[in-house]
Amino acid sequence: MSPNALLLALFVLALLFDFLNGFHDGANVVATIIASHAMNARGALALTALANLAGPFLLGVAVAQTIGTEVVRPQAITIAVLLAALASACLWDFVTWVCGIPVSSSHALLGGMLGAALIEAGPEAIQSAGLWKIATALLVAPLLGLCAGLLVMLTTRWLLRDASPKANLFLSRAQIATASALALSHGANDAQKTMGVLALGLLVLGFTPTFAIPWWLIALCAGSIALGTALGGSRLIRTLGVGLYRVRPIHGFSAQLASGMVILAASVAGGPVSSTQVVSMAIAGAGAAERRSKVRWGVLGDIVFAWVLTLPLCALLAVPLYLVTRVILQQGGG
Repeated sequence: MSPNALLLALFVLALLFDFLNGFHDGANVVATIIASHAMNARGALALTALANLAGPFLLGVAVAQTIGTEVVRPQAITIAVLLAALASACLWDFVTWVCGIPVSSSHALLGGMLGAALIEAGPEAIQSAGLWKIATALLVAPLLGLCAGLLVMLTTRWLLRDASPKANLFLSRAQIATASALALSHGANDAQKTMGVLALGLLVLGFTPTFAIPWWLIALCAGSIALGTALGGSRLIRTLGVGLYRVRPIHGFSAQLASGMVILAASVAGGPVSSTQVVSMAIAGAGAAERRSKVRWGVLGDIVFAWVLTLPLCALLAVPLYLVTRVILQQGGG
C-alpha cells in the first residue's frame, strides 16, 4: 500500500475514534446539566461541542506531546501499531456505548498502543518514565475528582446555607459557565491523544521530518470530537445523570466545577487523564457530601469495574488486530 493510502486509513480510524470519544465522553460533560434541568439536551450538547472545539487551541497541546513522545520508543512505532491501537479503542468504545457503560477512551487508546507495541518490539518498546507519568495521572485523577467534588459541594452548601430556594436558579445558570469550562478542559485533554497518534503516523510515513502537531491537525481532531459531543450519547447520560442519584442544580454545579479544575490542571501539565473517571467520581463526591447513602455505590462499582478492564482488554484486543494488520500490509507491500 502507498504511504498516501496508509495515511488515509490512519486518519479515518483516528477521526472515528475521536468521534466515538466525543459521543461517549460528551455524556460526562452534559449529564448533570441535563439531569438537573439547567439546560435542555440540544442546547447543552451544542454548547459543550463548541467548547470542546476551542479547548486545544486555547490550552495548548502538552498532552499530545506526552502521548506522541513519552509512551512507546520510536523504534517500536509502526503504522501497523498505530492502526491496531486505534481499531481496538474504537471497538471497545462502541461496545461499551451499546451497553451504556461509561468507560475511559484514554485507557482504551493507551491499552491498544501498549499491546500492539509489545508484539512489535517486546517489553523494551515501552518507555517506563512516560508510562509511570500516564499511570499516575490516570490513577490519581479519579481520586482527585472524588475529593474535589466532595469539597466543592461542602463549600457550596456552606456558602448557600442561608439562601432561599431561588439559589437553585443561580446554580442552574452557573452550570452554563462550569459546563463550558469542563468542555474546554475535556477538549484540551481528550482530543490531544489522537493528535499525538496522528503526528506519529505523519512521522513514520515520512510526511514530516520530526514529531510536530500542525494547526490543521488540531482542527481536525477537535472538530471530530466536537461533532461526537454534539450528537451525544443518551445511554451514558442516563447512567451518569440519573443512575448514581437524583442530580439537582447544586450537585451539577459542584461536580462540573470540581472535575473541570482537575482535568484542566492535568491538561496544562501534559497528563492524559480519563474525563469519564474524573467526572463520574466528582458526581459521586458531590452526592456523598450531602449524604453517603444518597449515592448508589453499586452502580459506581460497576463503572469502576469497567474502567479496570478497559486497558488490559484493549491491549489484548490490539494483539490480533496488529497481527492481521501486519499481514495485510505485507501482502499489500506496505
